[in-house]
Amino acid sequence: METPDVGIPERLARRMTMAEQHEYLRAKLSRRRVLAGSFATAGAAGGLGLLAGSSGSAYAERPTAAHPLAAPAAPVRVDGRLVAPFGRHLAFGADPRTQLRVSWQVPLAVKSPYLRVGTEPWELSQRIPAEVRDLRTPSLSRKLPAVEQYYLHAALDGLRPGTTYYYGVGHDGFDPASPERSGTIGTFRTAPARPEKFVFTAFGDQGVSYHALANDQLILGQNPSFHLHAGDICYADTTGHGKDTDKYDARVWDQFLAQTESVAKSVPWMVTTGNHDMEAWYSPNGYGGQSARWSLPDNGFDPADAPGVYSFRYGNVGVVALDANDVSYEIPANKGYSDGRQTAWLDRRLGELRADDDVDFVVVFFHHCAYSTSTHGSDGGVRDAWVPLFAKHQVDLVINGHNHVYERTDAIKGGEVGRPVPVGASTDPTRDGIVYVTAGGAGKDLYGFPAGVKDSYEGRVKDRESVLTFHWTKLRLPDPDTVEWSRVRYTGFSFLAVEVTAGAHPRLTVSALAESGERVDHFEIVRGA
Repeated sequence: METPDVGIPERLARRMTMAEQHEYLRAKLSRRRVLAGSFATAGAAGGLGLLAGSSGSAYAERPTAAHPLAAPAAPVRVDGRLVAPFGRHLAFGADPRTQLRVSWQVPLAVKSPYLRVGTEPWELSQRIPAEVRDLRTPSLSRKLPAVEQYYLHAALDGLRPGTTYYYGVGHDGFDPASPERSGTIGTFRTAPARPEKFVFTAFGDQGVSYHALANDQLILGQNPSFHLHAGDICYADTTGHGKDTDKYDARVWDQFLAQTESVAKSVPWMVTTGNHDMEAWYSPNGYGGQSARWSLPDNGFDPADAPGVYSFRYGNVGVVALDANDVSYEIPANKGYSDGRQTAWLDRRLGELRADDDVDFVVVFFHHCAYSTSTHGSDGGVRDAWVPLFAKHQVDLVINGHNHVYERTDAIKGGEVGRPVPVGASTDPTRDGIVYVTAGGAGKDLYGFPAGVKDSYEGRVKDRESVLTFHWTKLRLPDPDTVEWSRVRYTGFSFLAVEVTAGAHPRLTVSALAESGERVDHFEIVRGA
């Protein structure tokens, strides 16, 4: 099985205690000077220890970030083993103004887990019992033991809009409100009652690596209101075919959630489902693991069968998450599992958002690409099932992953370029068509573009109006495609940052930022200009 970039070699992990693994990784991370520039750009300080090993092992200190309350706390010992919560990650409910979900993990079964919450860090007076979702993965080979993982979830409803809350997670023997646990307190902020300017970020194909960690720190520096993860979350399944013959190690999730906690403990981490997230050992459809680890809005067509399908409205933006495994021609393991229910729900939900006077923009995100020229190409199933609906309802922006590059189209209308959108340009979806962005450079090994096709991005385009036209046989499409819509291409780790302006002149200002902090693309979306 592929070893994550920041993991411990298996031969060492078998001989080391969890505390020794923690010290090994912390020392290893401190030697990686490549992150120093990224941390400085993000305005973030402090290290992140990534944890390795199976559930049931003891975990040492949890990751910390630069926050006045973020000093490490001594963990609890049970039968000589260390037990402390880790891997906190937030998500909105269906209404981000009043609903938030807090999720975390513990390495061992604990008694009476709970969440404390309040509007001041020293007064976490409200205590809410947590739901335990115990996930067991059988032994899949002689090298991989059976794994028991414990995920905890607390639902917060009736919150006040536009309010900062403080929270802590604990269990019997670990009270986050006690003075010695003050470093474990986190924060979140609910959506405002009325639309105002905000930023959200997005990427796909993250995994566990130093590049993934660097992107997380850069995202934190953007101070986003939420983050969209377009699938292929941690790569515990390294094969990605959605079959029980795939190579899979559930323990990679422990590493991923520890890595991501530095940002996801304060920024709602809204994920959807990629092909590497079809984990065939969990029912239904291989999504039982996703349901155990994440608490997402339950307003999709069937939350039990498709946890990565949902929608929410934040300010003047309606966001729709989809599961493209249902329609993909390329990777058919789950093709057609919804019997058309997801597509019917999408049509209905896009219509509802467009009819909402408080919604200026509609953003859709999912994994497989509708338009891309990198390794996986474009997915004909996505084009057949959903692109006509995006056009029908004048979706403003579509965000994908799957291809591990950054690529952005011109505005596409009727399958052709409706209007060129050079770097820095503005486009109107009501007139020009839809811009599709592949933001798959979150941290996993990078792909490239067809032979002879060069990167073309901000600062590297000689002629602002130029775009390469090339012949490219895309996977799972019936016919070769002559590509005229590939406007911006960047082979590097990156993510998307979108600034949303409300009021009399609403607009989306979309930027792509490289791991170095360099901007590699930007454009503007204005409806009815």
